Amino acid sequence: MSPSAVPHTLDCAIWASLPVPAFLVDGNNNIADVNSAGEGFINSSRKSLIGTPIWHKVAIETAIEAAFDKARIQGTPLFVNDVDVGSRERAPLQCAVQIAPLQGHEGHMLLMLSPRELAGRMTQNHSAKSAAQSAIGMAEMLAHEIKNPLAGITGAAQLLSMNLSPDDLELTDLIVSESRRIVKLLEQVEQFGNLSEPDFRPVNLHDVLDRARRSALLGFGAHMKIVEKYDPSLPLAWGDPDQLLQVILNLLKNAAQAAGKNAGTITIRTFYEHSFRLRRSDGQGKLLPLQIEIIDDGPGLPDHIRDDIFEPFVSGRENGTGLGLALVSKIIADHNGWISVRSEPGNTVFRLSLSRVPRDRK
Repeated sequence: MSPSAVPHTLDCAIWASLPVPAFLVDGNNNIADVNSAGEGFINSSRKSLIGTPIWHKVAIETAIEAAFDKARIQGTPLFVNDVDVGSRERAPLQCAVQIAPLQGHEGHMLLMLSPRELAGRMTQNHSAKSAAQSAIGMAEMLAHEIKNPLAGITGAAQLLSMNLSPDDLELTDLIVSESRRIVKLLEQVEQFGNLSEPDFRPVNLHDVLDRARRSALLGFGAHMKIVEKYDPSLPLAWGDPDQLLQVILNLLKNAAQAAGKNAGTITIRTFYEHSFRLRRSDGQGKLLPLQIEIIDDGPGLPDHIRDDIFEPFVSGRENGTGLGLALVSKIIADHNGWISVRSEPGNTVFRLSLSRVPRDRK
C-alpha cells in the first residue's frame, strides 16, 4: 500500500498531527506509513521505514505478533497496557499499545503507541528533588552544630597523639581521619543546599560535553576510553552551561569509578527525539527533544539501589557519599528536564532529556 492510502488533505493533516507514534501496517506486516511522532520514536525517517517489516523496527516486550494477526483476521481492535516497547535505535519505554483495523482497507492495521514512562520518571524526578530538599534542609541545620564539636574532637585527638606509644597512635589517627571525612561530607551537603537557580541561556551541548570529556581524560577518567557519537544537527539547548557541565562531569566520574582500576569505555551519545514530551500539572505539554546518553561498560548498578539511585545518600560504592547523582537529579529537575537510567552488567545508560531554546528567546 502506498502512502496515498490516506488521500484527503484533512486526513493527512490528522495523521501528521497525532501526538503519539502511529504506524500503518499492510497485510504482510510491513510499514505502509508512519506519522512524525513515529519517526521520532524509532529515530528513523519515514522514507527509510516504509516497506520494512514492522517487527524489525518495533520491539514489544510481550509476544504480540500472533495477537496482532488474530486482530486482523477478526477485524477487531486490540489494547495492551504497560509493556516495554523499543527498537534497535532506542531504549525501551513503557507504553500502552493500541491496534485497530483500518476501515475500508482490508488487511491493513493501525498500530499506535502511548509512552507512559516519561510521566512516571518525571514523578520520580519530582520525588527525588523533594526528598533531596528535605534531606539537605535538615542536614544544613545540623551541619554547623556537628562541625564545631568535630573540630574539638580532632584537636583533642591530635594533642593526645603527642604522648602515646606507636601502638596507640593508630586509634588517634583513626579519630582524626574519620572526623575529617565527616567534615568533608558536611561541606558537600552545604554545597548541595547552596546550589543557585539555573542561569538560563542558549547552550551548545556539544561544547559542554567536550569540556567535560577533556577534563575527565586529564583526571579521574585518564584510564578510560571515551567515544563520541554526536548528532551534528542538534539545536541549542536552554539551560545553565556551568550546571550542565557539572551534571556531565558527575555522570562521567560515576562511570569511571564504576570501572574501578580496569580500563573501560564510556560512550557519549547525542540525538534529537521530538516525541519526548513532559505533561505539566496545568495539562500543557513541554517538549524535551534534546537527548544525551552517558553509556559505560562497567558492572552495572546493584539491584538493591537501582530504583533509588537518585535519592540523597544512596550509593553503590563503599565510602560513597550518595550525593553525586542526587545533585545531578536536582539540577536536571531545576532545568525542567528528565533523567533516567537503565542498567545491566556491561551496559549502564544514563539519559538526559532537555528542552531547546524557546522561540521567543531566539
